[in-house]
This record gives sequence, structure tokens and C-alpha cells, in this order.
Amino acid sequence: MITMRLVKLMEGRGLIFLAILAALAVLVPVCNLLVPPGSAFHISNGTVVLLGKYLCYAMLAVALDLVWGYCGILSLGHGAFFALGGYAMGMYLMRQIGTRGVYGNPILPDFMVFLNYKELPITWWGFQHFPYAMLMVVLVPGILAFVFGWLTFRSRVTGVYLSIITQAMTYALWLSFFRNDMGFGGNNGLTDFKDILGYNVQAQSTRASLFVVTCIALMLTFIAARLIVASTYGKVLVAIRDAESRTRFIGYRVEHHKLLVWVVSAMMAGVAGALYVPQVGIINPSEFHPANSIEAVVWVAIGGRGTLVGAALGAVVVNYLKTIFTTGWLAAYWLFALGGLFVLVTLVMPKGIIGVWEDVKARLRERKAIAAGRAGAAAEGKP
Repeated sequence: MITMRLVKLMEGRGLIFLAILAALAVLVPVCNLLVPPGSAFHISNGTVVLLGKYLCYAMLAVALDLVWGYCGILSLGHGAFFALGGYAMGMYLMRQIGTRGVYGNPILPDFMVFLNYKELPITWWGFQHFPYAMLMVVLVPGILAFVFGWLTFRSRVTGVYLSIITQAMTYALWLSFFRNDMGFGGNNGLTDFKDILGYNVQAQSTRASLFVVTCIALMLTFIAARLIVASTYGKVLVAIRDAESRTRFIGYRVEHHKLLVWVVSAMMAGVAGALYVPQVGIINPSEFHPANSIEAVVWVAIGGRGTLVGAALGAVVVNYLKTIFTTGWLAAYWLFALGGLFVLVTLVMPKGIIGVWEDVKARLRERKAIAAGRAGAAAEGKP
């Protein structure tokens, strides 16, 4: 009963998206671990990490599309929630190093010993425990989103003003985390990770396992987002997006609806950041840079705002292009290519990749119906 209802809610492209992720969760580890390196079907360790990175970005894009595509909240600060989740995971990984660090301190990370810390800051307490760290992965972005949303939505800050404030938020965090006295590694951030849950984070099997976990997390994120937008609550969010004042006048507490989806989206972004860190091996203040949040908006716009699947697709496509353009002599032209792509999509494909695909299918159906109608008319006209 529940399974059939979920299938109906996912729609056609949603089911295809989930099927692709399920296939990737099986095929990528198999081709990496079991297929010999000399085979054409072998997937290298570097490719596994790269694909995992793309899927983490796809999770961030789905989280952003939930608030922008369905509620009209254009956030230019979602990279902050992503980075906070990443730092929570990074702090857990740093506490697992113990005496294997350069200075051999069983409690203090190497950068704290170097900076003459005498004791572990209170912000680091408990991060040696995985459950506590995972709680902080969702709780810290969630609390920040709640406080920020409570103040801004109650003040009825909307539109470009809200977008600017979200960008100011991530900019302030970016500057703060650069400071050594914040206790988060300063400019260098957190790196040199050893273990996760007792397994070598650099091991081939661990990397493959992290990829599988990322696939599952993206599937769950998509399902949760789809359940939200398909519910009565989701219909209210769309009403707020299209006509916030009218929705308020008919009795809905607009601020409460916006606050809830804002907090849920921030938590999703935090989980994406937490999965990103052990796969790339580092987290530093550059993840807070406002440009990263703006780039996430570009992913959603290119893929198709208000589609969820399109947001994930846009994240993968743009980051694949980024991988190509930031290698070799093309690196200097990446920002020009990204800007040009965004302008092209805005002018030519305002509905994004998914929107274009839907338009093509609609035209094909229309032509098929016209052809069938003509064939029927011709058949009726025969003696």
C-alpha cells in the first residue's frame, strides 16, 4: 500500500532518476572493486571520488530547488549549510586521528598543538562519537536556518533583499572561519583524515562504500523532497511562491510554512556536505565562499527549477563541464563558460534542461495526435 503510493508520487522521471541511482550504487562499486584495472569496464578510484562529489552537489541542488523552485525563496547562502555539515563531519574525522597525528597528541588535532592550544575547545566536545557528530551535521545547519528564517520571514523580507541577506550570511561565515582563533583550522581547514567508523578512509573499499551511501542519501533526499511537494503542505508552498500576499490573506501562516521548508532544506544541505568531506579529504573556509552558493543556483536554473530531478541533473552536468574546463589550458575560461551557459539557458531555455525535454515530448504527442486525427478523417472519407 505504502509502496504503491510512493510509486505514484514519484511520477515517471522520478522513478527513472531513482532507478539510475540504484544502478549506479551497484555498478560503480562492482566496476571499481571486481573488474580488473586493465579492463575497459574498470572504474578508477579517482572516478569513484569524482562521481561521489557530483552526487553530493546533486543533493545540495535538490535541497536548494525545494525552497527556490517550490517556495520562491532564492537563497544565495545554501553553501553555508553545506559547509557547516562538512565541518561537523570533518571534526569527527579529526578526532579519530588521535596519536597518529604529526605531534602525537591523543586529544588535540595537529593545528591546535601548533597554535599552542592547551585544551580542547568546547565546540569540539563530543565529536569523537559518530552519533553525536551526525546529530550536529543536521542540527547546526538546522539551528542556523531556524534563527535566520525566524528573523527574516517574520519581518517579511522577500525577493532580492532576502537573497542579499542570505549571501551576507555565508560571507560572514566565510570570513569567520578564516580566523585561527575560531578553532576550526583557519585558512587550512581540516584535512589528513585517517579513519571513519574504524575503516581507513583512503581504502578502495571505503571509498566505494561512501559512494553507495551517497547514492542512497540522494535517493532518500529526493523521495523526502518529492513527498513534501506532493503533499497539501507542498501545494501551499507553491501558492506562496506564486502569490504570497493572497496566500496570507486567505488565512495561511506564510511565515511558518516558509520557515519549516527552509530548515528542512538546510538540513538536507548539511547531510550533503557531511558526505562530501570524507570523499574529497578536506574541508576549509573556501566552501563558504558566496560564489559556491551562486553556482548552486546556476545548477538548478540549468537543470530546471521546480522539478527536483532537473536540479540534480544540472548539478551533475555543470560540474562535469567544470571538471573538463578546469583542466589544462581551458581552466582560464571556465567562469566565462559558466556565465555564458547561464545566460544561454535564461534566454533560450528558461525552463532548463527538463523543461526543454518536456516541451519536446509535448510537441511529439501533439504531432502524433494530429497525424492520428488526419488518418481517422481519411479513413472515414473512403467509400
